[in-house]
Amino acid sequence: MDPTAESDVQEGPAFEAAAAERGRRLDVVVAERFPGYSRSRVAVLAGRGQVLVDGRPRKPAFRLRAGQRVRVLAPISDPVAVAPQSIPLAIVHEDADVLVIDKPAGMTVHPAPGHPRDTLVNAVLAHVPELSGIAGSLRPGVVHRLDKDTSGLLVIAKTDAAYRSLVAQLRARTVTRVYLALVRGTVRRERGAITAPIGRHPIHRTRMAVVAHGRPAVTHFAVLERFPGATLVECRLETGRTHQIRVHLRHIGHPVLGDPVYGERRAEIARQALHAARLEFTHPRTGEPIVCTAPPPEDYARLLEILRGGNSPGAPSGRARSRKREVLGAMDRRSLR
Repeated sequence: MDPTAESDVQEGPAFEAAAAERGRRLDVVVAERFPGYSRSRVAVLAGRGQVLVDGRPRKPAFRLRAGQRVRVLAPISDPVAVAPQSIPLAIVHEDADVLVIDKPAGMTVHPAPGHPRDTLVNAVLAHVPELSGIAGSLRPGVVHRLDKDTSGLLVIAKTDAAYRSLVAQLRARTVTRVYLALVRGTVRRERGAITAPIGRHPIHRTRMAVVAHGRPAVTHFAVLERFPGATLVECRLETGRTHQIRVHLRHIGHPVLGDPVYGERRAEIARQALHAARLEFTHPRTGEPIVCTAPPPEDYARLLEILRGGNSPGAPSGRARSRKREVLGAMDRRSLR
């Protein structure tokens, strides 16, 4: 069977098996690397000849060797119609090639079956209709992503050339992505690096975890401010695994405040206290450095003020609003760049 000849499949993700994945089952590795595929779905796809290793269809139990090229030919099933929506966008930078947005917490980036509207992609398509052909219909121009309840900076490519350049920069780890995280407990070290592989949780398959056979992951951190029972840290991604900062901070015993998956909910904030505050990359066409910053939003600033002892939960604070820029100043002084 030649899967590429089938009219109901399209090219999906591909990767090269790492040394740490040598001898592991094909279905397990694919499910760990790509959250959109459960092991059962990989098994179905493999049965149809739609999971290739070095160009040949393989069974789910096939044991990988380091360096083998794996490609998934995902079926086109239940496609999502993505319609432009006039949703306000907080635009931090825009030119003919790229668009940088300060995404609010609570907004999903990509449409999905059962959730085709009110996403960042719907909003971006209304702002730049010609993006519909870049990087696929469900993620037009989207180079990287933020979790639904993480706020902050996200870059969108407006041309195919810009998309290829930004993806290459991410792979080369030359894009700087810096986050603010409010975490539980007192982080004693002033700065450091968390180097721990991340993969699917062995029991809770919707979660990620530090696991021995996970993908390599590195998060650099620096303490910006300490409070009774909490710490504000700056985190810089060296790699970009799913939920990486949240998983790594939990791994060292300091989960993000308000994180319902890897920590615990907080009355003072309705989501995880994680904000993408700085984004730096090379402009795809001009080669000039692009540096974007975004202060934390109101809910984040209010939680900071509560931790500083200056406000009560739910109360508006002009002081909190005025100190949002101070946080960015602290980042500049102790930058991990």
